[in-house]
Amino acid sequence: MAEIKSTMELVLERAARMGKATSEEIEQDEAKKEGMQLVVPYLDGKGESPSKLLANQEPTRQTAIRKGMAETLLRNLFLPRDEHAQERTEQAARGLLDLAGGAGDIVSICQDMQHIIGQYRQHREQLRGQLEEQIRMQYEQAMAQQTGDQTEGLNIDPTMQPKFKEEWARVEAELDAQYNQALNQHREQLRQRLGV
Repeated sequence: MAEIKSTMELVLERAARMGKATSEEIEQDEAKKEGMQLVVPYLDGKGESPSKLLANQEPTRQTAIRKGMAETLLRNLFLPRDEHAQERTEQAARGLLDLAGGAGDIVSICQDMQHIIGQYRQHREQLRGQLEEQIRMQYEQAMAQQTGDQTEGLNIDPTMQPKFKEEWARVEAELDAQYNQALNQHREQLRQRLGV
């Protein structure tokens, strides 16, 4: 209930600001939203680069549009769980580099983030494999005790066992928290550098 109330308070505050906002502030807000939308096709691998999209905009709106683009690109730097998500994070990093004009510090931060993401995926696969093997062995031992060492030919899928799902949820949450902390630090550096 408190979460709904705080969301409602935010909506009311924004509405109050909108009532007091100047036409210029409203235009800048609209331009920022437009920038957020403009970069979505790029993230899907179908659109032009952010710098080309930005160059096609009115000069007076470019700063706000650039901020919107940067925010959307930053939101798409996350811990991927599959190949499609991995591609999207890589595309977001390329978009930020393009938007920043290849600035050296941005390149360095994005490379660090890609390294963190790569380590995360490798660490995640390793931990999942270890947990699968551990659960498989436990179930095989339990079955051997019940059937008297006749476990040959049994094909146990540990990922279907409730114990695996419970343990994996715990391990994955801890792993995500650890890597998200590092990723958030880099995202914040990018925000500061890009003026978002």
